[in-house]
Amino acid sequence: MDDMDLPMPDVEVESVSPNELKGQIDAGEDVMLLDTRMESEYDEWKIDGETVKSVNIPYFEFLDSEIDDDVLARIPDGREITVLCAKGGSSEYVAATLMERGYDVDHLEDGMNGWARIYERVEVARYDGSGMLYQYQRPSSGCLGYLLVDGSEAAVIDPLGAFTDRYLEDATELDVDLKYAIDTHIHADHISGLRDLADKGVTGVISEAAVDRGVTYADEMTLAVDGDEFEVGNAMIETVSTPGHTSGMTSYLIDDSLLATGDTLFVESVARPDLEEGDEGAEDAARQLYESLQERVLALPDDTLVGGAHFSDAAEPADDGTYTAPISQLEAEMDALSMDEDAFAELIRSDMPPRPANYEEIIATNLGQQETDDEEAFELELGPNNCAASQDSLAGD
Repeated sequence: MDDMDLPMPDVEVESVSPNELKGQIDAGEDVMLLDTRMESEYDEWKIDGETVKSVNIPYFEFLDSEIDDDVLARIPDGREITVLCAKGGSSEYVAATLMERGYDVDHLEDGMNGWARIYERVEVARYDGSGMLYQYQRPSSGCLGYLLVDGSEAAVIDPLGAFTDRYLEDATELDVDLKYAIDTHIHADHISGLRDLADKGVTGVISEAAVDRGVTYADEMTLAVDGDEFEVGNAMIETVSTPGHTSGMTSYLIDDSLLATGDTLFVESVARPDLEEGDEGAEDAARQLYESLQERVLALPDDTLVGGAHFSDAAEPADDGTYTAPISQLEAEMDALSMDEDAFAELIRSDMPPRPANYEEIIATNLGQQETDDEEAFELELGPNNCAASQDSLAGD
């Protein structure tokens, strides 16, 4: 739709960059968005925030020279509006059309595709291990990753393929060598950057258990089993097997301070159990997840920080801006963590969200069974991640 040759009105429309819009939202400014994508796209994936209000009116409603009064009545007057679409084309047209009618509008540069390219690095202030720990955040999809830096070395956990160059640039900025790239599991919502980083000389690490799913590049990787340790400067990353979300799901304990849990446990929810074996295998996976949570995660000291591979709109960031929380806080806030096994298994299977878009193709790509170029990969992973069970049924009062 954005590639259509729309008849642009003869007015100059200002644009706002995705990073500028993100800055406004982070600063708590009131933001009004007019999203001109199709209703189905809007319902699946949109820009949210406590101070964000948005209205969805598809661009074709603005194509007639006489726009319906009912359409205009839905657009707030007397305040600044940012118009957005998928790629930036139709939103510029709609913004220009509204400018001719006296509205105060700009449009989002590159649309939701531009929003998906935001990737921020935030220091984990409560990390008390050796060196420094950062959390990478992709607000468009809620993907999280981690960068451990100590001495002259660094390691990245759950790297995204779309940001391979970013990790190397950050290592250069911090004057360290990127020693390890580690995946917690075979991801279903985004293309991993593990192999791209390995091609650039970084040691890639996957769990040995994940290889059984059909990984085609295992001989190019270091295979980790429960208890294996990886040294980064004076810091240590310990392998902690936590199957459930997938059979090869593995967490990594970073210098006894933060457990990078992948999709096992998030600050607002727990993993969904159906993405590897489907509905038929979901109950067994749920029970496996229960065991992993009780025996491997919750058995750690109460002040151990948990950092998952995702966050949702329901997640509340900590004071340092990261989506991390101590185990004791999650136990107090999440009823699912204190249930018995039968109740837990029933609960997390009872209200699961839709599976991630294109998840079968993404899994095949991450297994190395399918080739996907950079542009195709970016398109495949647009949208919400949906790798967690429904947080509405898991949280406490």
